[in-house]
Amino acid sequence: MPLEIIRNDITKLSVDAIVNAANTALKMGGGVCGAIFSAAGAEKLQAECNTIGTCQVGEAVMTSGYSLPAQHIIHTVGPIWRGGSSGEANLLSNCYTNSLTLALQQGCESIAFPLISSGIYGYPKDQALQIAITAISEFLLNHDMNVQLVVYDKKAFMLSAKLFSAIERYIDDNYVEEHQHRASNRMIEAYEYQQLEELKTICQESVPCPSASIMPQGKRRLEDVLDQLEESFPQRLLRLIDEKGMTDVETYKRANIDRKLFSKIRSGKGYNPSRVTAIAFAIALELNLDETHDLLGKAGYTLSRSNKFDLIIEYFIEEGNYNIFEVNEALFAFDQVLIGG
Repeated sequence: MPLEIIRNDITKLSVDAIVNAANTALKMGGGVCGAIFSAAGAEKLQAECNTIGTCQVGEAVMTSGYSLPAQHIIHTVGPIWRGGSSGEANLLSNCYTNSLTLALQQGCESIAFPLISSGIYGYPKDQALQIAITAISEFLLNHDMNVQLVVYDKKAFMLSAKLFSAIERYIDDNYVEEHQHRASNRMIEAYEYQQLEELKTICQESVPCPSASIMPQGKRRLEDVLDQLEESFPQRLLRLIDEKGMTDVETYKRANIDRKLFSKIRSGKGYNPSRVTAIAFAIALELNLDETHDLLGKAGYTLSRSNKFDLIIEYFIEEGNYNIFEVNEALFAFDQVLIGG
């Protein structure tokens, strides 16, 4: 998965580079900075930092990782929060972009970030998170790298209160108890099966199917349903990519899928994705709920209103928000598995 939000200790991650939330003097500090210096070996790391000298706010420099599992440490200086009117957002975004660019130049394939400036520098956590997600996702649209945004504990992570409340309300309004959901599904499935059998008979008898002009907006035409019955998941996915006028690269990047996994899907007719991968493609292709159910069905999955994860996915689809990184922010905030591959 190109971008993950994880709860972990950044000093223990086996990635090519970890990012240190540094000060301009590149001196050992407290918090994440102090933990990185201690784990790397403070004396040796400080000696290399002293040879570099300083680092300006928004810029980034690189040192060895020394005793860390990571090969490199990228030091970037985040802005101190001064109310938001002093260019803090642009400087914070630069921290991520410049760190990623430096990692790319050094041949790094994986990197882990803390939530920069959200500690003693006082940047509001929800705003710091949104800037991090935006800067990283924009970089990943043009470059291949595995990026982890590391949150030490749940208190260090904060989804915007407005979005959190909206999702909570949607879940409360739409949650269905499992036994009710199963009973309802059985009734719906039985009805749909009966209807499909009747429609097959009608078409076999050459009775004209309803014209597109009288079909409800956004609904599938009968001819399309019957033509697509035998499609595999890869066939359906590739057809949708063509219909949406998207490229393969655009699709797998918007789905938070790496290139190697997408290559497997394109080359293998019988490939069946994980549930989170299938949902990620539905988000990337901006499918409505009807189309999403169709695509998931090709992989043997569905969305359930007795499942919090599924309701969060439905919320974003119904809101027309197909930014997979923002979807994953919400899933993380509600302790759900992230989507992608």
